[in-house]
Amino acid sequence: MVHESLIGFQLMKPVFWVAVAFVLFFLIFGGRLWRALTSMLDSRAETIRRELEEASRLRREAEAMRRDAEAQREAALAEANRLLAAAKQEAARAAAEALAEAEAASKRREAMAMDRIAAAEKAAVNEVRQAAAEIAAHAARAVIAQTVTAEADAALIDRGIDQLPAALRAA
Repeated sequence: MVHESLIGFQLMKPVFWVAVAFVLFFLIFGGRLWRALTSMLDSRAETIRRELEEASRLRREAEAMRRDAEAQREAALAEANRLLAAAKQEAARAAAEALAEAEAASKRREAMAMDRIAAAEKAAVNEVRQAAAEIAAHAARAVIAQTVTAEADAALIDRGIDQLPAALRAA
């Protein structure tokens, strides 16, 4: 009896009924609740798996893009080095060409200056000759005028006339 009264006393407490209701609630709705929770967790796990796959794919793409960018950078650097070397060669060629052209222009100017000097010397020599000839002619006129008389002049003319046929035959 003690035992029955203890059980009866227990049946009267609200905690007991709450516990019974809780157990019955889980027995009735536990399967549905379990399926809903597992479905929700499975859905969340699938979403996380897809996001991880997407992140992995994006990482592979980023790595591929990085490798491509590095290859392009190396190619651009090689191209820049090639262009720099070509520019240096072109600059050296242009400098050599400019030097050769400057030397040629200097030689042309020197030749022109030498030609001008030669022309000036020739002109000076011609002027000196002409001046000497004028002085000599003037001096000869003066000497002839003083020394040659009319009789000597007639004798010179006669001798010139006598020599004229021989001079014409020689020509």
